[in-house]
Amino acid sequence: MYQALYRKWRPMTFADVLSQPQVTTTLQNQIRHGTTAHAYLFTGSRGTGKTTCARILAKAVNCEHPRPDGEPCLECAVCKDAEHAVLSDLIEIDAASNNSVEDIRDLRDATVYTPERCRYRVYIIDEVHMLSPSAFNALLKIMEEPPDHVKFILATTEIHKVPATIISRCQRFDFRRIRQEDLVSRLQYIAQEEHIPLQPEAAELMARLSDGGMRDAISLLDRCSAFGEEITAQTVAEAAGAAGREQVLSLLEAVYAKDAPKALALIEALYNASKDMQRLCEELILMLRDMMLLKAADDVKLVHCMAAELPVLQKLSGEHSMEQIMAALDTMQTCRERMGRAIDRRVEMEMTLIRLCQESAPAASADVQALAERIRELENRPVGEAPKPQKPIAPPVAEPAPEVDLRKVSMADLKPVMQWAEILEECSRLDPAVRGTLEGAKAFSFANVMLIEAENPFFLTMFRNKENARMLSDAIQTVMGKRYAIRAKCTAAAKPKPVEEMLDKAKNSGIKTTAVT
Repeated sequence: MYQALYRKWRPMTFADVLSQPQVTTTLQNQIRHGTTAHAYLFTGSRGTGKTTCARILAKAVNCEHPRPDGEPCLECAVCKDAEHAVLSDLIEIDAASNNSVEDIRDLRDATVYTPERCRYRVYIIDEVHMLSPSAFNALLKIMEEPPDHVKFILATTEIHKVPATIISRCQRFDFRRIRQEDLVSRLQYIAQEEHIPLQPEAAELMARLSDGGMRDAISLLDRCSAFGEEITAQTVAEAAGAAGREQVLSLLEAVYAKDAPKALALIEALYNASKDMQRLCEELILMLRDMMLLKAADDVKLVHCMAAELPVLQKLSGEHSMEQIMAALDTMQTCRERMGRAIDRRVEMEMTLIRLCQESAPAASADVQALAERIRELENRPVGEAPKPQKPIAPPVAEPAPEVDLRKVSMADLKPVMQWAEILEECSRLDPAVRGTLEGAKAFSFANVMLIEAENPFFLTMFRNKENARMLSDAIQTVMGKRYAIRAKCTAAAKPKPVEEMLDKAKNSGIKTTAVT
């Protein structure tokens, strides 16, 4: 029966675990000296070796013939049964599907029994952050005073969701992303052992796409091996649904050459080839990041691009200022965020590229430009000369567009704002208080004017505050892509004053009233 490569090549000893010396060395020393803790918490991104190290630790503390360096022998019956997942004293629990308080109570009840064959009964709880609050409370009870024959190893990718009471009772180990060179070396070794023809450029691209996760990298190698031919960088790109590296570079060059037709033609070709626009956006961001690092430090060790891409990125970074590179990077990052709620990701990508191509130079923000001017002035100032007084840097203020006179606009001209729900969502992120006053509000636009009709009279009070008005304007610009002149209107019916109510009631009852001055 065929076994997936990531399972076949899972590390069996601490020495096989890559890029985690801060974890493996400590655990080996604890095993050697017999000072292992009763509870461990392994945290880190996916594919970095958390569950693998948990299994190795469980074997090592129960090994019948442990090695002097703290490694399991892999030859005894306990080690072999643990590798084949038939060791009754090693219990693995997936908290994603066993997250109820009843599941943890069953675990707690089982801990009173001594191990059948081993020195310790080891519980590995994967994705522990998925436990319910009541399940965490039940787990806390047994972790406070566990039996001497029980050890817990918790693993999670989201440490912030684990209660502090649980964390404080564990020895915590943070797993780092696996280094690029370690991933490449491991992929080439596996390919050689499996007789898979793998080009070095393909291994580099696999490592880059896996984002520091060994499991993702080996799974991609497994997928590419099914092509039945030598694995090239193009093979990897097709298997991962990513654009070819040459096409991404060409797209970046077209953006900086202000060649919008070429950029759009490349997007058309990539879209027709079923390439993921979100992945393409991420690849452009990574290339711009490499340009930024090359411009800032000129150190090739900091970048993670492929060897063939380095000369092109060095050339582009040398031809453009840091302000231009960072402005383009900021624009692409905004595009990536908007793709999560965009109806058509291709349109979002095309809009972003056209915007970059049409700008004479990707403008940096006003404060960055002012700081750059100050630095240049200080560099050119003769030694000993006092610097010129500088004006304080003010936050950038968008120039208001010429307004349309709403008195000359009919209701037929005003159209409902289709993205109003997205604007409200952006307001919730920026200021929930202002968002609360917009409950039940509607928005209409014509040309560059937006009319907001709110049911809550308090909205008008909030809107008179300059900070609140600016926040709302920023939220609208983020979603709509341009700045609007905002007009507000309260639709709540005006309530009569108490004295007027009394006079009206008196008149309706036939009582004569006299005005007093």
